Amino acid sequence: MLKINPLVLFCCISLLLLTLDVRASEKVIDGPAADIQEPTLDPSDYQSEFVAVPFIFSTETLSTTVGGAGVLKHAGQVQASLLGIGLYSKNDSWVTFLGANNYQLPTLDNWLFSAEYYRGSYKQGIYYIADGAAAVANGPSYQQAERVVTQGEESYTKLRMKYVLPWGRGAGGAIASLMPNQGEVEWNPLNSGVTSIELTPFTETQELQGYEHLPSESRGLQLKLDWDNRDNGKNSTRGGRTSLTFSRDFGSDDRQSWTTWEFEQSAFLGLGESEWFNNHIIALDFYIADTPTWDSKSDDGYHRPPSFSGITLGGFNYLRGYNGNRFFGRSAVLYRGEYRMLPKWQPLQTLPVFNLYDIPWWQWALFAEAGQVADEFAMDELHKDLKWTLGAGIRFEVESVVVRTELAVGEEGNQFWVMVNQPF
Repeated sequence: MLKINPLVLFCCISLLLLTLDVRASEKVIDGPAADIQEPTLDPSDYQSEFVAVPFIFSTETLSTTVGGAGVLKHAGQVQASLLGIGLYSKNDSWVTFLGANNYQLPTLDNWLFSAEYYRGSYKQGIYYIADGAAAVANGPSYQQAERVVTQGEESYTKLRMKYVLPWGRGAGGAIASLMPNQGEVEWNPLNSGVTSIELTPFTETQELQGYEHLPSESRGLQLKLDWDNRDNGKNSTRGGRTSLTFSRDFGSDDRQSWTTWEFEQSAFLGLGESEWFNNHIIALDFYIADTPTWDSKSDDGYHRPPSFSGITLGGFNYLRGYNGNRFFGRSAVLYRGEYRMLPKWQPLQTLPVFNLYDIPWWQWALFAEAGQVADEFAMDELHKDLKWTLGAGIRFEVESVVVRTELAVGEEGNQFWVMVNQPF
């Protein structure tokens, strides 16, 4: 059965429609927040613009849903934006999201500050629960997981503080690093790409009706080291991206402390033009993660994160043939490969409705994924009974936003995803 993730769908629709008649700037969507890449830095060329749009859709989880979204571009600063989204469904579910993106403080030329707030109430949410006394004492594991439909209350708050190192494309400051790459891709971070350090204090909660005994809050700090050496973040044909992320919840009287780390490496190879396609691209990605505190124990239990904050696979980016957070445990590994094609034939710009938008290219993609989670960090355990996904998708650049639609097949069925941004 095909399923559409409701939160993903409404974010996609909102971000797509909100770009109507806002063609002056280049945008890269990274999760709910947006990095605004400007071709020039003259503030007089970019006056503040506000656009709002209503929307309606229906899903298995939410039923008929109505909502609205609004965005303020160049919100006080040329590279900054404000975004707000809200929805309410027939079954009394609701969601709100607020985001403030890419602000600078005086004299801090190499810093960018962003903030996000999300809160949702789902009357018929789908979750995977490691229930029972053993799961509470020992922490969650996907081997014990049971699919349940229950009322869920979710929220998160994040403050992103990004420092762009003053070399490569960051030599001109943080705002200049948002501009598209006009030069050659080299394999020396001192000369090529954008190297950054990002600190993110976070709070995340999940409360499920009937499962009040499970951990419901995470609160801590995330540190991300990133080298983005792609030629184009929206449609990469050369280079790659390397990131290493550490997350730490320092714990409290009623919350366990824990630590996770995640490493990801992508690479892109353009194969050139053919009779029917402008370019053929091989895109590869490797992801590995671990919870080093997993076996550390105190009097009140193991130092393991709740499943909603820990190491997981499944969803619109990682192992797309499965529901979000389908697999969780101490560690994970994932291999991903895509064959991307840009057809020379582009009929969309001439079709009714579509001709209201600027759609410079569309892309066909075939992809395969294989991954696994395990309750110990060992290569043999991580490669036992690998879970797999095969899929195909169509992607568009619409008003400088990449929108992707994908059908993914896994061992438990099919998933249909609608989302913004490339998966990697």
